[in-house]
Amino acid sequence: MQRQTITTPATQGYYDHLHFAPATRVGDTIWVSGQTGYDPATRTVADGIDAQARLAFEGVKHVLEAAGATMADIVEIVTFHTDMHRDAAAFATVKDEYLPDNYPAWTGVGVTALALPELLVEIRVVAVVGSGAG
Repeated sequence: MQRQTITTPATQGYYDHLHFAPATRVGDTIWVSGQTGYDPATRTVADGIDAQARLAFEGVKHVLEAAGATMADIVEIVTFHTDMHRDAAAFATVKDEYLPDNYPAWTGVGVTALALPELLVEIRVVAVVGSGAG
């Protein structure tokens, strides 16, 4: 099996300047790097946990689509939160919009900071192509 680097037009800058792949695919397994509420098009951070979570999940969705997968193919999600107690319920509501059934494994981790001080959440996932079908 050969390793494939996954980038999209929106994430190419991360690969070129920060030297990491938005996702890596080996066989049918895809590892998606952490996605946040930062919008590379506007160079701004979304306001609030709901908006940041939606933007991060949209980033996950676009990277997975570029890799040949869907949100239904996610088998594991790991989230990093700067304030889990305050934001957990709101985040879980948004998560359920993107992952409404056939729930993947989920680990939530509280952290003191993310890459930018305004960021509240970061999401990384592992997906297996075709596992969500049927």
